[in-house]
Amino acid sequence: MTRPRARRQNRADAAVELRHLWAPWRAQYVHKAAPASKKCIFCFGSLTAAERRRNLVLYAGSAALVMLNRYPYNNGHLLVAPRRHAASPELLTAAERGGIGEVLNASLGLLRSALKPAAFNLGANLGRAAGAGIADHFHWHIVPRWKGDTNFMTVNASTRVVSEHLAASFKRLNPLFKTLDAALS
Repeated sequence: MTRPRARRQNRADAAVELRHLWAPWRAQYVHKAAPASKKCIFCFGSLTAAERRRNLVLYAGSAALVMLNRYPYNNGHLLVAPRRHAASPELLTAAERGGIGEVLNASLGLLRSALKPAAFNLGANLGRAAGAGIADHFHWHIVPRWKGDTNFMTVNASTRVVSEHLAASFKRLNPLFKTLDAALS
């Protein structure tokens, strides 16, 4: 007697049957992201070297701030935010939009030289309904991508594998971003 074959699940079915991957270290992030928090992660004055390292800030220029994403999709996942607290690009002046655009372009170049990605995802989530974790301060995401970085872990276990620790990424990228002002001139 043969057993009946198991029905293959399509992607929609798979989303319903996700397994739990326990990551208790994320509780710190969840509690920090609670609506009661009024502190914006992008609104900094001047920072000491230790504060920059602790907050993963690679660059804090007059137009924009660049920092590593604390919960990255991939190695080198950057957040690029205008210095002024604004929820959407149309609320910025033309000069501010131009300034953040220049920092965005320079950041892409630095990531290309340091990490040698095959491609990038570049985007912004404007508003909570669009997926913005920080809806009140508009920011761009730059996510380096490599051929084969979408592997079985993401497909089968709905889990991302980031192969480099944030501290190591910061140590590798920080010297490059110290040259950003010169690259912008």
